[in-house]
Amino acid sequence: MNSLENINESLFENIKHINEYGQEYWIARELIQVLGYNEYRFFKKVILKAIDACKASNNEVSDHFVQVHGMVNIGSGAQRALEDYHLSRYACYLIAMNGDSRKKAIALAQTYFAVKTRQQEIIIMGPLSRPRSKILRVAVS
Repeated sequence: MNSLENINESLFENIKHINEYGQEYWIARELIQVLGYNEYRFFKKVILKAIDACKASNNEVSDHFVQVHGMVNIGSGAQRALEDYHLSRYACYLIAMNGDSRKKAIALAQTYFAVKTRQQEIIIMGPLSRPRSKILRVAVS
């Protein structure tokens, strides 16, 4: 597992993936290691709480939590499907917010994903996301 000193912005960025459409996503089984969970079954509870939060905020769950199955070797050449999720930045934010806040890694993830999610909102919304005083200053100038 990574030491807490390595759990920072670059680590979250290093496990980020980009799909064929240029959209970023994270893989739950990679995120579990960064966030300090020892077993997927405990982390799955956090994912389910985050999915509930996504639903409650009237967001489309399938836009943020995509369930996937990868094949893993279990010996003698046999394989089995392993449940996983591809997660949007928003899904990661919800997972961090619903994680075990006693874990320092969760606190760092909460900060990282909150800041980055807000930065994305500002980029998407452009001038409308600026404080009104700044908009007025720009308009008067």
